[in-house]
Amino acid sequence: MSSAALKAVDIVRGFQGLRVLCIGDAMLDTYVEGNATRLCKEGPVPVLEQVAQEHVPGGAANTAANLRALGANVMYVGLVGMDQAAEELRRALCEAGVDDRWLVADDACRTMRKTRVLANNQYVIRVDDGETRCCSEHGLAEVQARVDQLFPCCDAIVVSDYGYGTVSEAIIDRLSEMRRHRPVVLTVDAKHPERFAQAGATIIAPDFREAWSAVCLDGSPAPPQSPAAAEQVARDLLRKIDAEHIAITIAADGVMLLDREGTATHLPTHPVAHAGDVGAGDSLTAAIALSLAAGADAQQAVKIGIDAAGIAVTRRHTAVVSHQDLLRRVSLADQSPDHSLRSLAAMIDAERFAGKSIVFTNGVFDILHAGHIQILQRAKALGDVLIVGVNSDASTRRLKGRARPINHEVDRLALVSALESVDFAILFDDDNPAELIRALRPNIHVKGGDYSPDALPEAEATREVGARIEILSLVDGRSTTGVINRIVALAGDGLIWTAP
Repeated sequence: MSSAALKAVDIVRGFQGLRVLCIGDAMLDTYVEGNATRLCKEGPVPVLEQVAQEHVPGGAANTAANLRALGANVMYVGLVGMDQAAEELRRALCEAGVDDRWLVADDACRTMRKTRVLANNQYVIRVDDGETRCCSEHGLAEVQARVDQLFPCCDAIVVSDYGYGTVSEAIIDRLSEMRRHRPVVLTVDAKHPERFAQAGATIIAPDFREAWSAVCLDGSPAPPQSPAAAEQVARDLLRKIDAEHIAITIAADGVMLLDREGTATHLPTHPVAHAGDVGAGDSLTAAIALSLAAGADAQQAVKIGIDAAGIAVTRRHTAVVSHQDLLRRVSLADQSPDHSLRSLAAMIDAERFAGKSIVFTNGVFDILHAGHIQILQRAKALGDVLIVGVNSDASTRRLKGRARPINHEVDRLALVSALESVDFAILFDDDNPAELIRALRPNIHVKGGDYSPDALPEAEATREVGARIEILSLVDGRSTTGVINRIVALAGDGLIWTAP
């Protein structure tokens, strides 16, 4: 399937199992939180009564953590010292599912750590410690040896260069040389993007100030950020750098994407009421890299990256975005009541031609619960491709009454689409799925409950296309009506707050 035919949800599903070589400056982000109840006698500063401390991967290590959370198999190469911060970083990486064995420990280095102190949820101070730019020649040689070892088995490379020495000139030259023989996707997020002028990157994604510093030779301050200013900076930068695309982030204005042919595209971001930005760029970079490796074009990849960043900025502390979170977000963007049955039927014909067995089921899926998940998993197990028809709001009201559905059709469709067992989902407006079945011609039609196959309204359509009907028993005690009744009962008992 060409990238133009791929939907965002299909691209994100393709993240699973991709092998990514991540190279960059390892940092440990430490958060110290507490309550400030008085001022110190020695000076006008608050006394913090500590209540919590957390260690999480930071810098390029956070990029690696995001890649893993999004479903990739990550091989992370970075520099650390032989100190307590390194031990805490290794532990944090392992908790995030990232193998720490490719980290290079060098006793000439001190592991980079950023300690953020928060009093009553307000930042008080950030303390930076550590230094890896003093790495020994042996340490740098070890970094290069591990890159050489891992490059042949990766599907994509992500370079996250904060300027602390891990990504040496020798590493950049080596990546360029190896990619001439095996041109895997190379995504670069660098504080000094001009260092990658000859790297031949697939995409370089600096922020506006980093891009301005790379093109401004007289040291003048950056102009106010705007899409127009970012486009001009991107054009200047692309003249200096051998990259296929430049993607400049412009804070709340989103991303300006420029390709080698000179086509500029402004991709806006999502408005967020209370946004934080620690790690959001790492989430953006990780999602862009995986999208490109999964077959997306640059514009699709950046849109998905913006979706990931839009989730990240809502998180406390250093942000990591999960595969399921991103699937839900892009499903909402992908799906609409106008989804084309004709285009879906064409895709299903291609799957059928490839010898795959097609399974179809349908439902309202108003409040998604464990019973729905189990039925869909069992339905998928009966064949290769699972299509789910989701009743529109209008058809749900006709079937369930004026009080239903609780959730809007677009939200219900997005949630079903994001489930791992579901390959395709589509809205339908009829009272039963007979016309969908005639158009999609599945091999198996699944129904949950205690129906008699011949009593189904869509039984005739199922026979017409030569499909068999499978009736699957429902999970006892699991129903949307039961969930709604339980919520109403709790609200009546005063156990759930309701708005006046």
